[in-house]
Amino acid sequence: MTVTATNYSPSVAVGSAQRVLGLRDVFSLWFSLGIGLMVLQTGALLAPGLGLAGALGAILLGTLVGVLLLASAGVIGTDTGLSAMASLKLSLGSHGAALPALLNLMQLVGWGAFEIIVMRDAASLLATRAFGEGSGLTSPALWTLVFGTLATLLAVSGPLAFVRRVLRRWGIWLLLAACAWLTADLFSRADLAALWAKGGDGSLSFAVGFDIAIAMPLSWLPLIADYSRFGKRAGHTFGGAALGFFIGCFWLMSLGVAYTLAFAEGSDANALLLALAGAGMGIPLLLILLDESEKAFADIHSAAVSSGILLPLKVEWLALAIGVICTLIAWFAPLEQYEGFLLLIGSVFAPLFGVVLVDHFVLRRRASAVIPHGLRWGSLLAWAGGVVVYRLLASYLPDVGATLPALVVAGALQLMLGRIGAKAPASA
Repeated sequence: MTVTATNYSPSVAVGSAQRVLGLRDVFSLWFSLGIGLMVLQTGALLAPGLGLAGALGAILLGTLVGVLLLASAGVIGTDTGLSAMASLKLSLGSHGAALPALLNLMQLVGWGAFEIIVMRDAASLLATRAFGEGSGLTSPALWTLVFGTLATLLAVSGPLAFVRRVLRRWGIWLLLAACAWLTADLFSRADLAALWAKGGDGSLSFAVGFDIAIAMPLSWLPLIADYSRFGKRAGHTFGGAALGFFIGCFWLMSLGVAYTLAFAEGSDANALLLALAGAGMGIPLLLILLDESEKAFADIHSAAVSSGILLPLKVEWLALAIGVICTLIAWFAPLEQYEGFLLLIGSVFAPLFGVVLVDHFVLRRRASAVIPHGLRWGSLLAWAGGVVVYRLLASYLPDVGATLPALVVAGALQLMLGRIGAKAPASA
């Protein structure tokens, strides 16, 4: 089968000829997306406060709950054939998806640039260890251009070409080899029994650790339908996404915890990278670094799809423009202050998908529906209620965790208001 570039519209359901991703394709994609340098760094964040046993418990529970929600959102894409932002029109109304699409575009441009920075810094570190400080291969500007160009080209080629030509054929095997290599190195060099018996320093509660872990799969909620709409069957989408992301994310985040506790020296931001670079002459870290370009690809491609809801342009041209913007931001702009803004924007999507999941699976029972004209005020009110709950919990009860409660409250409001709205026309 020949897979062409992104010759489809973000606002129109894809045809049956483009629904070619089977169980193995979906598993390969989401296993790969569950693996990455930022996943390892998230594990490092949990390590000091919770210790090995506590961190693994938080990761297990948070990732498990998160992937079930993520895979359910993926089913919406397969059911409707619509991109993530276009499918929101079913729940929010024909005009209701504009604000989420704009917010998603803003956060994805930022995260795309952030991924390029992560790759650049890791590549510069590996080059320094291999060739010394004076080598031209250690230049951050060089690696910014290399990874920005690579991610942009992948985004322009589209998800079908990337999944079937790269991941399915050889990408997933390299990732499995890298993860297995790091795991074997860990078991051969670390005293895991001693680490397991030693508790954390208490600087992080289990609830906050759970919230951090669940944020990893939930961060993909606004993107998954951009890829799952090409799936053959909803069951394959759910199973492949849930199993693939769970295995990849749990495995890598756990390695991040263990390597931090066993080998990382000091609290420097690059301490974990230096510890990983010492395993297998840095080859496993290099393989994971190459895979990291897929995260930037996903950010850039989905940003193009989101902007396609707002601008009537081809996805490949939008992807090219956004890739250039992400590369320029990574090259020139400091992202320290922007990261807080990105997290603020991201906090609106957990309650939003509480609304969307309840609307699709409970109120509409996965049935096809005509996009309602204008705005669905009940759904918007439920979304706003979830956002308020998130901000209140994050501000006044930070040790409780805010992501899952906000999603549940928004979903409950959507269920209540949706049923009230359904009864009102019948009574009239």
